[in-house]
Amino acid sequence: MAKKTPKRGSRPRCGLCGKTGKLTKTPCCDHWICDDSDTYVLFSYARNSCWRNHDRYTICAYHYHEGHTGSWQTCQRCRESFDTEDYVDMATNEYNFEKLPNPPSYEPTKCAECGQVIIRAHGGYSIVPNKGYVCGTCSLKGLL
Repeated sequence: MAKKTPKRGSRPRCGLCGKTGKLTKTPCCDHWICDDSDTYVLFSYARNSCWRNHDRYTICAYHYHEGHTGSWQTCQRCRESFDTEDYVDMATNEYNFEKLPNPPSYEPTKCAECGQVIIRAHGGYSIVPNKGYVCGTCSLKGLL
């Protein structure tokens, strides 16, 4: 007797990376996601865990953890909890299952010393008292 091949797409897939391995559903939005938080190495700041990325870097998860009601996309409390730049990143990054339509515009953060645009969501900057945001290169001046 011939073995039946499972229909394509019959197994749930992670909504972020597409894998079908060890999965769970997110408590915030009920999407399938890799159950891989155990692979994250503390203080590594690695972005290799679908679960952690969604849970840590999205307004969707923040909205859920804070116990806000309604949709995160229209939640004024969520909007007021972050600077516009951080809010837009957390509402539109690749760790979201659904991205915020028509995010607000903002002026990007620039280094207080050299004027280079700093993408705050990617890190690599310092906040210096009485100056503000300083890029990684300028942060290291005088130290090396």
